[in-house]
Amino acid sequence: MNDNVIHAMAGAGGGVMAMTATYPLVFLSTRAAVKTQNENKSVYEAVLEILEREGILGLYSGLSSSLLGIAVTNGVYYYFYERSKGIFLTGGKKGLSTLESIITGLIAGSATTIISNPLWVVQTSQAVHTMDSKTRIEKLGFLQTVQHILTKFGMKGFFRGIGPALVLVVNPVIQYSVFEQLKNLLTARRKLQRKGNLTDWDFFVLGAISKLVATSVTYPYIVVKARLQAGATKYRSSINALTTILREEGLEGLYKGMGSKLLQSVLTAAILFAFQRRIFLMTKAALTLRDSSLVGLRRTL
Repeated sequence: MNDNVIHAMAGAGGGVMAMTATYPLVFLSTRAAVKTQNENKSVYEAVLEILEREGILGLYSGLSSSLLGIAVTNGVYYYFYERSKGIFLTGGKKGLSTLESIITGLIAGSATTIISNPLWVVQTSQAVHTMDSKTRIEKLGFLQTVQHILTKFGMKGFFRGIGPALVLVVNPVIQYSVFEQLKNLLTARRKLQRKGNLTDWDFFVLGAISKLVATSVTYPYIVVKARLQAGATKYRSSINALTTILREEGLEGLYKGMGSKLLQSVLTAAILFAFQRRIFLMTKAALTLRDSSLVGLRRTL
């Protein structure tokens, strides 16, 4: 099996594990990001209200579409990232330069955003629909949400927020560029100290640090994307959304939900990098063992 495909499968599997572990924080950050200035409830109060009405499962509204979204997003991203990376890593070259990391991330991120945006529109719509149900619990399933978006907005509804989503391609670009450079530095240091290869814990920490940097830099556009994907009709474009939020809510409005988003993003990235590497190595080992067994079987026949 092609290594790019294995990387894609490992990325999808690692992403599903990471999203499952951190989804309540995704829900909280989405809730905070789309909250308007006129609402007086804090995120904490909103969570208590959801827990009273729906129990703990209320914090998992939209999980199914999120798992599908993260599997597709990570699978596509890792496939294009590793494929693009392979173009640069020729002639025995070991690591990417900063510029090569940026170009690789832009290619992978753009492809991923266009393919996965409809799934994130569905997830955001499910989360927001739940939090807006004031008088009764009314959840829409994945297919019901798809039908609702089609009826209300048509096919273009699935590409709400595509503008800021494409801008946010710089998030994984920053993340993976920081990750690659930190990994190269740490690998070189370990080589000098003769301490062996990087461990799963190293990948966990490097993933956390790189995502912390990327999310901190790009968070205002994460807020804009969430509001547009949730169907906010008061904004004519992503630029108009930025200026409107600044005018009506101040700079604070562009950083709503940042605490829970940072925690979720950092934990998700850390778990993803650790599990993606482990799944990749286990899959490669299993395939190598299978191929060796097949060769041995053919010889005996």
